[in-house]
Amino acid sequence: MTRQIDFDVIIMGAGMVGAALALALGRQSFRVALVDSRAPQLIWPDEGFDIRVSAITRASQQLFTSLNAWSAMLAERVSPYREMHVWDAGGEGVIHFDSADIGEADLGHIIENRVIIKGLHSALAGLEAVTPFWPATAVNIKRDAEQASLTLADGQVLTGRLLVGADGGRSWVRGQAGISVKGWDYDQTALVTWVKPQQFHRETAWQRFLPSGPLAFLPLGDGYCSIVWSTAPDHARQLQEMTPERFALELQAAFEDTLGPIETMGPRATFPLRCFETQHYVQPHLALVGDAAHTIHPLAGQGVNLGLADVQALVTVLSDARTRRRNIGGQSVLRRYERWRRADNRSMLVAMDVFKRLFSSDHAGLAWLRNMGLNLTDRLGPVKNQIIRQALGE
Repeated sequence: MTRQIDFDVIIMGAGMVGAALALALGRQSFRVALVDSRAPQLIWPDEGFDIRVSAITRASQQLFTSLNAWSAMLAERVSPYREMHVWDAGGEGVIHFDSADIGEADLGHIIENRVIIKGLHSALAGLEAVTPFWPATAVNIKRDAEQASLTLADGQVLTGRLLVGADGGRSWVRGQAGISVKGWDYDQTALVTWVKPQQFHRETAWQRFLPSGPLAFLPLGDGYCSIVWSTAPDHARQLQEMTPERFALELQAAFEDTLGPIETMGPRATFPLRCFETQHYVQPHLALVGDAAHTIHPLAGQGVNLGLADVQALVTVLSDARTRRRNIGGQSVLRRYERWRRADNRSMLVAMDVFKRLFSSDHAGLAWLRNMGLNLTDRLGPVKNQIIRQALGE
């Protein structure tokens, strides 16, 4: 039996970006349907960490604070990083960033993805304007001149002025809308895990650029570190199949024993790296946000921050359209969001791609250039401080 339920906005995907968008819109009294194929994971064992983490900028932290979600994340665990140390395995290039140089308490926070999701969903729990639908299987999208509709497998039909795809890099919504992507697969796979080295991480984000890709040690609580090791696919597979003892030795060697022997480690997982941007962010009564619209290399940890910036822009555009009594799903309204975000996202996408290619090259000239660039920037205080400000999202 078909049951139709009307909303202002339907969001497909209840992860970090989708939940943040639902929360931001719901707090402004938009009627929101939040749909996902799985219920969010809000309970987990006390021991261990999520192997997926995000480096949250000051701008994203401010968004979480405005949504009353930051305090819930703090109640779980967030890990500030006050310094960043980057060096090149192919030379003597080193750069060091310190929040104290610009009078700030930190450069950002490393937060487990599950902690971010739990914080957002804790804030959503008391918000009547947002209606959850999960686990739910979406089977069809229809759009006409006035609205979009999403049909679920159980027969419910959700209608709204706008349907938003926040359902990740393999977005079902994007596929149903026939929106193509332009990009490429990198010759790299990211291996992620968590470890506890013998020495304390000093609340520092460490990154060493190896010829095969960057290796990052990101600070977590109690001296643990999140590992993101981008390397050749065959090497990543070998690393994943190694015994814990052998993997620990390989990791220590790749990191030049900077924090000493690895004492404890968690499970390992891998995922291929790619870079793309969609041909369009919007169509009439449809918009894409986060990884559904763009995906970049994780070497600077900016992916989720770009998605959260999408959220802020889209909420601003929709709120302004409502104030002006315009259809929030109209193409002219949504094009404002697309123009706003495409420029920023594309510049970050290009910058990360250049960094990836520059630091993955073993060409002697490029190796000399990047090492000189790192050392020169490290000595230029005003330039380095401006980079820190940009990294904070200011």
